[in-house]
Amino acid sequence: MDVVTLGMVGLGRMGGNMSRRLARAGHTVVGWDRAEAARATLSDEPRAPTVATLEELVGRLPAPRIVWLMLPAGAPTEDILQRLVPLLRTGDLVVDGANAMYRDSQRHAREFAARGVRFVDCGVSGGVWGLENGYGLMVGGTDDAVGTLEPVLRALAPGPDRGWVHCGRAGAGHFAKMVHNGIEYGMMQAYAEGFALLQAKEELGLDVPAIAEAWRHGTVIRSWLLDLTAEFMRDDATLAAIEPFVADSGEGRWTAHESIELGVPMPVTTLALMQRFTSQGRGDPANRLLARMRQAFGGHAVRKRD
Repeated sequence: MDVVTLGMVGLGRMGGNMSRRLARAGHTVVGWDRAEAARATLSDEPRAPTVATLEELVGRLPAPRIVWLMLPAGAPTEDILQRLVPLLRTGDLVVDGANAMYRDSQRHAREFAARGVRFVDCGVSGGVWGLENGYGLMVGGTDDAVGTLEPVLRALAPGPDRGWVHCGRAGAGHFAKMVHNGIEYGMMQAYAEGFALLQAKEELGLDVPAIAEAWRHGTVIRSWLLDLTAEFMRDDATLAAIEPFVADSGEGRWTAHESIELGVPMPVTTLALMQRFTSQGRGDPANRLLARMRQAFGGHAVRKRD
């Protein structure tokens, strides 16, 4: 196995666990995060030393340097990429592992290429379970850049030859991850609606957690997402203490925009996104208007807030 030394910028839930997985596979990861507490979480990993500054991180890496960013998309990633520009040299490699907009990744690839620095966009899936199970990796960039990164990808993935894919040129990795997350929206919505319908049929005395567990085995709808759902429903079937607010982090919106631009119908994904907006209270103004319209034309009662 080729052993690599790389820098990891951003040591939160994803970056920290990815650093651990790489270190335990024999690679050396020099980590940096603005938060001292985040850096301290790797103090027990001998092959994952942390440093206090971005400049020190770059200085600790052998040429050609590999710097992997695991930061929130948008301004945080943009800021660090700009700070890296004067620190890197020809032949170095930057990896953006955020859930970034693919068009931003195309722009970053052009900007770094003008300075002789290689750029790879990598969509990362696996969440908090990636340390144990490995990460799904969708990679965009040149053959040369991805080839340099291959030992790292093989260590992060569920297996050396599965779970990671060179999707295409710059931007392809983040585009694939965007579509992946759009599909995720639809799958989550379908499971949620199905279990809600089961719970609503009280007259049958349905054991919903038991049904969820049974569906995990041999059925067409079995999946890791169903595994996770069955596990938490086993402990709390009603989830009564959970606020019915579902956040959206942007990828569903991007997917919907692309489907409109390309003329590709995606009704399930788009409706799942709209349902998330509804859960956030964004449908309340329209629903208030609907209630008043019914009252205005039909004299129907409206409910007033306390």
